[in-house]
Amino acid sequence: MAKVVAVLYDDPETGFPPKYARDSIPEIKVYSDGQTAPTPKAIDFKPGEMLGSVSGNLGLAKWLKSLGHELVVTSSKDGPDSELEKHLHDAEVIISQPFWPAYLTAERIAKAPKLKLALTAGIGSDHVDLQAAMERNITVAEVTFCNSISVAEHVVMMILGLVRNYIPAHDIVRKGGWNIADAVKQSYDLEGMHVGTVAAGRIGLAVLRRLAPFDVKLHYTDRHRLPESVEKELNLIWHAKREDMYPVCDVVTLNCPLHPETEHMINDETLKLFKRGAYIVNTARGKLCDRDAIVRAMESGRLAGYAGDVWFPQPAPNDHPWRTMPNEGMTPHMSGTSLSAQTRYAAGTREILECFFEGRPIRDEYLIVQGGGLAGVGAHSYSKGNATGGSEEAAKYKKATVKA
Repeated sequence: MAKVVAVLYDDPETGFPPKYARDSIPEIKVYSDGQTAPTPKAIDFKPGEMLGSVSGNLGLAKWLKSLGHELVVTSSKDGPDSELEKHLHDAEVIISQPFWPAYLTAERIAKAPKLKLALTAGIGSDHVDLQAAMERNITVAEVTFCNSISVAEHVVMMILGLVRNYIPAHDIVRKGGWNIADAVKQSYDLEGMHVGTVAAGRIGLAVLRRLAPFDVKLHYTDRHRLPESVEKELNLIWHAKREDMYPVCDVVTLNCPLHPETEHMINDETLKLFKRGAYIVNTARGKLCDRDAIVRAMESGRLAGYAGDVWFPQPAPNDHPWRTMPNEGMTPHMSGTSLSAQTRYAAGTREILECFFEGRPIRDEYLIVQGGGLAGVGAHSYSKGNATGGSEEAAKYKKATVKA
């Protein structure tokens, strides 16, 4: 029997299960690059249900119980007295989500001698100290592509929301007003603007494809250049360095992984390269941006808008300045956990667990770390030696331990 600990976000404040707006969702069997959607042997949920919260338990409870495994589901993840901390000593599998990350620092991994699998129900494993996982021969896996299009749609929505000044205009209506001049004083057309993405992987490329019909000038920077056929198809302009792309873009969207080379890559110095009045959309990771540098740029008018759904830490404290800075379009980390996406990442989580328990190979597309080194998609996205659990988070965790 194995102990599986799943750290999921809280249930809706209005109760569980929620009242669903739709009776069904479209079934996605194959992704745009030919990768098949998750293919577990079975699922114990109806597609479109709330699966990412505690009571949804990723649809795993019945199945794991039938196999004799113990499942602990909690939203308590921070600090030495958290439920996660209490179960580290005998957890064999820890499941987390990027939206409510259970930070597996080197210190926590050291407290988990039985840990064999750190599984991300979603995309992005930067909340795990990958170097520590490699040294301990822990497998790290995630459900790649399960919510890439979900995030790409969110990016396009946020770009339009910022450029067209949608949120302030909507607030005018909600408050009973009708001042059109106030609604349009910061509203522009996206058409003709230069839009660039930092990274053109699954999400970044999906954003570019969805923006092409808006008749914008498309730019990208990525250490893996796209095929020439794709560049010609979308009329893309490639930049060898992101600092070369910033000055020409009206809108920049961040779609790259977080690691030491990208942490705080948007800062006071790099913001000087941006056009005055540029927009930034960040649905990748909060620590790609220097928090206070963004606030200064927004208050000075260097940036016309900043939107995203990623913060550091997560959940963001009530006094986080991104909640109240001017012209922001922030959301809680939700872009990749639509009910449609939950169906895919819950199914992918079960597929990975089936392989793990049955001793079958986990898909290369899902692997980040295995056998003491980077593997699968992890070898493509990360550099060996990166301790992506993050020194700042580790320091925060240690501080909490000392205070306790």
